[in-house]
Amino acid sequence: MRLDGIHHISAITADAPGNLDFYTRVLGMRLAAKTVNQDDPGVYHLFYADERGRPGSEMTFFEYPGLPRGRAGSGMVHRVVWRVGSDAALDFWAARLGDEGHAAERLDGAVRFADPEGLAHELVVDHADEPLAAEHPDVPAEHALGGFVGVRAYARAPERSGALLEGLLGARALGAGAYEVRGARRGGLIAFDPPPAERALAGAGTVHHVAWGTTVDDLPRWAERVAAAGVRATGVIDRHWFHSVYFREPSGVLYEIADDGPGFTRDMPLEELGSRLVLPAWLEPRRAEIEARLTPLADPRAARPRVAA
Repeated sequence: MRLDGIHHISAITADAPGNLDFYTRVLGMRLAAKTVNQDDPGVYHLFYADERGRPGSEMTFFEYPGLPRGRAGSGMVHRVVWRVGSDAALDFWAARLGDEGHAAERLDGAVRFADPEGLAHELVVDHADEPLAAEHPDVPAEHALGGFVGVRAYARAPERSGALLEGLLGARALGAGAYEVRGARRGGLIAFDPPPAERALAGAGTVHHVAWGTTVDDLPRWAERVAAAGVRATGVIDRHWFHSVYFREPSGVLYEIADDGPGFTRDMPLEELGSRLVLPAWLEPRRAEIEARLTPLADPRAARPRVAA
């Protein structure tokens, strides 16, 4: 039983319209689902992903309007690392981000930048897994973001964090505080850095949790395995598009293990993903109330020409 790398990464925004513009128009991702936080239904939950909305590409955001910016600190993911296919792609993104007014640092083999609320990202050339890319008229297919390589987190107990990854989650130590979680389909990395002196502050531009991927059949077994190890965790939770289990690792990073079904096409055809607000069945009776509290967001694909597959 192996985990298939990173399923999704969830973060916080205070500005859903600006967040939508940056991740779909600037970064060229697809809005794969527009829904709400099931634990706080007056709050958006936006999912950006590849063209098919597949695990391994899903960057998600909870919107809390007016929330101050946060600060990544001990027990938090502080950088999201994405794959691209070539150095030419790195050059493309450094130029595109600069043209859009977002400072981008072109390094040897990487580009580093932050989203408008300060969430740090890094692009690296990586061919370890099949790229998971979206279609966008302004982003050549060969330069599109190809899904997650991994994350970097601040760890106050890196040895204990590493022991849990290796002993419980089946990760492989790579050295220098990095670990690979790899299954039959995909892999993902997490690397630990010493925490800064400043206290961690959850808020806009910070990561809420990182989810590791598994299958529908294996999720109950993972839940049992985590519980048997004495790790305090939730039970299996129905998230409508997948089921998941949550727990914190020893340094405080919130982990989720999420399965691969039924996926976003449960509610609408593939070509319509992200075009309207989707609510799980238990929230449908409250649709009018929920929609009245949310900032209207247009389908970002409605006004642009269809890109040939």
